[in-house]
Amino acid sequence: MIFHYLFAFLFLVLGENFLVDGLGCNWGTRATHPLPGNIVVKLMKDNGFNKVKLFEADPRALQALGRSGIQVMVGIPNDMLAPLAASVSAAEEWVSKNVSYYLSSKGVDIRYVAVGNEPFLKTYNNKFTRTAFPALQNIQAALIKAGLGRDVKATIPLNADVYETDAGVPSGGNFRADIHDLMISIVKFLDNNGAPFTVNIYPFLSLYADPHFPVEYAFFDGTSSPVVDGSITYTNVFDANYDTLVSALEKNGFPSMPIIIGEVGWPTDGDPNAKMEFARRFNQGLLNRISQGQGTPKRPSPPDIYLFSLIDEDAKSIDPGNFERHWGVFYFDGTIKYPLKLSNNRNLTAAKGVRYLARQWCIMAPDANLMDPNLPQNITFACTYADCTSLGYGSSCGGLDARNNASYAFNMYYQTMNQQKGACDQFHGLSIITKIDPSYRGGSCKYEIMIDTGRHEKATNPGTSSAGKMHTTFVFVSFLLALIIFCVS
Repeated sequence: MIFHYLFAFLFLVLGENFLVDGLGCNWGTRATHPLPGNIVVKLMKDNGFNKVKLFEADPRALQALGRSGIQVMVGIPNDMLAPLAASVSAAEEWVSKNVSYYLSSKGVDIRYVAVGNEPFLKTYNNKFTRTAFPALQNIQAALIKAGLGRDVKATIPLNADVYETDAGVPSGGNFRADIHDLMISIVKFLDNNGAPFTVNIYPFLSLYADPHFPVEYAFFDGTSSPVVDGSITYTNVFDANYDTLVSALEKNGFPSMPIIIGEVGWPTDGDPNAKMEFARRFNQGLLNRISQGQGTPKRPSPPDIYLFSLIDEDAKSIDPGNFERHWGVFYFDGTIKYPLKLSNNRNLTAAKGVRYLARQWCIMAPDANLMDPNLPQNITFACTYADCTSLGYGSSCGGLDARNNASYAFNMYYQTMNQQKGACDQFHGLSIITKIDPSYRGGSCKYEIMIDTGRHEKATNPGTSSAGKMHTTFVFVSFLLALIIFCVS
């Protein structure tokens, strides 16, 4: 009976520390006005994200993650694969600087190293095909040499296009013919080192690439256009895509290979299908599955999932499409885009302590002539140096009239340039500064004011209080266990 009461008491007091919902996210840092790292880490903790994937070893991000209790997958960009593949010593130096140092000196809980990002995409035309695997091998060797081989695993986040199915159903899954042997070598290496297979799955891109793709099949609550594969009926593309990978692994002798979803999500702007209602529908369905412990027909238990993405990035490449800068669950400043229910019926929590530039905007002057021959080139100039992806067809600001279109472009340039003196005077007398918010009334177009990155006060590392709590928890647990032993004896 003493066990019953003591463990019940332990659960009541420490339940929050022991119940982990395992929700991960991607934190991209390609922004002209990035949120301070301590605010981002607090944002993650407030919303239950206890795992994060970084695309590079960003020092500010890693510093902020120290002693935060958040598990980290730190990335290596594709342009670093060649030197790491060519030199074991280069890999050892990278591991020493970006893994060992942050683990031992800063208390960053690094669990994985992501070697490259989708290096075998067909659009790369084999640019990284010869370097990705040797880089993975050298990084793993460097981790082992540093004494980290058991605790930190090297993996390669791969796009779902590394596998396919000629049969049109998941059970026909196999690795892409042109890289089949390479993929088997990589999977064997991962398996030998106890590392997971990491894949990025994007139902949005299925819809983006094929105008005839059944919309309902992209979501978790859709029932139309199911795919029947023997005794299994697939009602959404995520399950079908994931199980195609499972089939590929099974077919090649790896039926129990652990899988991590490195990226999955839905953008909110930059394309007609990248809209709030779709993003909310998809991500809420995904979160529901995670909280309910639901996997796929072939793998009933859910894998580790890293939601893509935490916040928008206005300086990210838009080669794949304008939507690339709008994957965040939160806007660039950590404000909430749309409501989501998290585990335990919690709502999203916005970032706290964000400081902004002055409440003023740069717009097209009321007396400026829309027929001015300088107007088109000035809009082009503004959008060359600032993010105008929201102005595209089907986007949140795509329905503006000509004057508001110019105003939006001018303001994005002005804000991106930190509202510097003269930044609104670049447009040949066509612009003026206003203190009246010009945001498009009756629509969803928002004229931004950027974060004032210079005004943020140095905050206490959010991990400090967490470490203190962990120490207190450890002492308290030790006391209770000692008490249990005493009572039993």
